[in-house]
Amino acid sequence: MGSNGKHDSIKLDFAVFRNVVNGKLVDSSSKKTRYSVNPATFEQNPSVPATTLKDVDEAVKSARKASKMASTSFTDAVEAHAEEFAQMLVKEQGKTIYEARGELQVSLQALRGSCVLTLPDEEMAASNNSRTIIKRYIPLGVVVGIVPWNYPMFLACKMLGQGLAAGNAFILKPSPFTPYCNLKLAELGSYFFPPGVLQALSGEDDLGPWLTAHPGIDKVSFAGSIATGKRVMQACSSTLKRVTLELGGNDPLIVCADVDIASVVPTVAYTAFANSGQICSIPKRIYVHESIYQEFLSAMVANIKSLKLTTEEQAAIGPISNKPQYERVKQLLADIEENKLTVSAGSTSPPGDKPGFFLSPTLIDNPPDDSRIVAEEPFGPILPLMKWSDELDVIQRANNTEYGLGASVWSRDAAQAERIARQLEAGTIWINTHAEPDPNVEFGGHKYSGIGVEGGIEGLKGYCNLQIMWKKLC
Repeated sequence: MGSNGKHDSIKLDFAVFRNVVNGKLVDSSSKKTRYSVNPATFEQNPSVPATTLKDVDEAVKSARKASKMASTSFTDAVEAHAEEFAQMLVKEQGKTIYEARGELQVSLQALRGSCVLTLPDEEMAASNNSRTIIKRYIPLGVVVGIVPWNYPMFLACKMLGQGLAAGNAFILKPSPFTPYCNLKLAELGSYFFPPGVLQALSGEDDLGPWLTAHPGIDKVSFAGSIATGKRVMQACSSTLKRVTLELGGNDPLIVCADVDIASVVPTVAYTAFANSGQICSIPKRIYVHESIYQEFLSAMVANIKSLKLTTEEQAAIGPISNKPQYERVKQLLADIEENKLTVSAGSTSPPGDKPGFFLSPTLIDNPPDDSRIVAEEPFGPILPLMKWSDELDVIQRANNTEYGLGASVWSRDAAQAERIARQLEAGTIWINTHAEPDPNVEFGGHKYSGIGVEGGIEGLKGYCNLQIMWKKLC
């Protein structure tokens, strides 16, 4: 990553964290603090403010007064501090250092992409020449981004990049488990934006409801679980806030009979277990044609057994990010054991030789479609592999879910791949790849997987009000 001497001169202390309100670093008005732990070592991370409702009111007040601007210099400064952010991501989220650096790269892409998107006024055709009709996209006002713990840097940059590019003021609300990078992101922004344009508040479980119910906020962008997304939408309805919801996924990946197993398996395994399976849009149900199933299964087992449990190596898998999620994944593993499903790689028990929320990458051989590991989103390093023989049947099985975030088809036959892909019910369909990121392309879910999109021109429009201006000659 390149750097700029000007931006290198900005010093960020990654040992001290405060809220960013009205361009200033501030403690909670109650002076209370909280902290999270490194999920790989259980070491305590630094203290962060426990925001109060009074602090929320102050941030919203500042945002409503803020000037509207965006800055490529801010993105350059993030890049100059990329390694510091990556190291902090390892400590607060638990991903490997290689994955953390990758997250910084796509975060920068999201910021840079947002800087070049524009929504110019459009002149529309009128029924006669006595009038002109102009379509305009104007800022909503104050936007809150509620950022999850699995990709805190990328999703924050994706939201705030578009929110600021549309001319809004933006308040970041990070997860209580991963507040650190988001607080530093807003602190860095205070060098480039007027007070109130980019703020960040760290807090506990009551902070989100305070923000979603606040009458001074015009939109909430949320990424997270379906259950929490429903609560966010319900809270926003009281003041008719705009919402964008990027929710959970249980992506099917369909492998056809003609694939080159040796080249496909490493990509599928890497994608499925990326970030310890804690990504909404990675493959979580693998359907393999029965004619190649055993060979594909054996190759997957060999690949998975090569992964190490650590945050320091490239061919590695980090811990589950926090204790509540760790316990949820362990419940799924217990269900697998209780129902005597076949474990081809990994284990239903945590490794006992190290601290941290580590779980072995685990492959389940041909479980029933109604088993929990198939029907639910695990959000952990567990992957079911199932057989299929009939094309229409596998499409029906892939679509038989409340989720609709992503899906993929793998085949050398382009016609077959596209035929299947066009019948899958999801917001994004990939052919011969999966979860390939492009933060400047629209991304959103169907069914229970979301409302609206982030990214691209359509995502930018989601941070605007549409206004039609009629001009008639006197």
